Amino acid sequence: MNRKIYVGVGLAITAIIGFLAYSTDNMEKNENIANEGQPTNNLNSSSLRLVQTIPLPNVSGRIDHMDIDLNGQRLFVAELENNSLDVLDLKEGKRIHSINGLHEPQGVVFIPDLNKIVIANGGDGTVQIFDSKTYSLIKTIQLSSDADNVRYEQSQKLVYVGYGSGGIAIIDPVKGELVDSIKLDGHPESFQVSDEIQPEIFVNVPENNSIEVIDSQNRTVVAKWANNGASGNYPMALDEDSHRLFVAYREPPELHVVDTGSGKVIASLAVSGDPDDIFYDAENKQIYVSEGQGFIDVISGQDNNYHEIARIPTENGARTSLFVPQLDRFYVAIPDYSGDGAKIQVFETHKIQ
Repeated sequence: MNRKIYVGVGLAITAIIGFLAYSTDNMEKNENIANEGQPTNNLNSSSLRLVQTIPLPNVSGRIDHMDIDLNGQRLFVAELENNSLDVLDLKEGKRIHSINGLHEPQGVVFIPDLNKIVIANGGDGTVQIFDSKTYSLIKTIQLSSDADNVRYEQSQKLVYVGYGSGGIAIIDPVKGELVDSIKLDGHPESFQVSDEIQPEIFVNVPENNSIEVIDSQNRTVVAKWANNGASGNYPMALDEDSHRLFVAYREPPELHVVDTGSGKVIASLAVSGDPDDIFYDAENKQIYVSEGQGFIDVISGQDNNYHEIARIPTENGARTSLFVPQLDRFYVAIPDYSGDGAKIQVFETHKIQ
């Protein structure tokens, strides 16, 4: 090969290398622009490991909250837009029963000592109590509207239900009766009932752009903490030992760590978009936030030092979840928005060393 050919080949190779370098550089720049202000994917995905997927056949639309029967290894899934509640056998990884004909079920709680399932319906404002063995309806309690999140307080054996334009209903699940109602300044989203912290109930009230604090003994609101630079406070979790409240916001998508004694925000950090459920893992000192944008954010929190350690991809609309510390499992509800069918993704939780 003569010298002119060598020179021509060399120039061609140089041009190709230059083009590839230019393309790679621009791809990196575009990726940086796309990810600007967003958490990094999979910083350490070993904190959550996908171990099981349970299909939810013929379930359409949005899926809401879940609860578990530990002894019976059953998962209860409120399927809001499907007007049903599915009962899943966790050992077999399949559905074993469906309660149909509900009215936009949102919240669900299983009461093991009573063998009862309590379901809150957003569509007609009812709270329905079912026998957990036969799945037969025991009692229907009518609230004003939009029955939503449900909590069971073991020591007092009371069920609390957020509902309507601003209230927490108190229900005796043994008698199946409405005992009392606590008035709020707007519709309550997630709330936490504490056995150890006085006062005992912390409530997200996004319509009032605040967190309201209830003295459960007197059943009155004793404090209102204005949201600090963010709005849309829907999910909430509680660390009773450290007296810390974890509140996720949607505008902008942030996590705030709040001191339960003063209401002061002691830390804040960005999370993925559309957060709807949040749980605190006391043993591993980790916080799990599930978001409709299609991610689970995992945040480490020790000695008031909170930072993201993982961002695990799920699927679009996978907003709701359930953490079960006794099983080291984190359950995420995946609606059928992609055409692949609704399902529950089951993650095993691990501590990041």
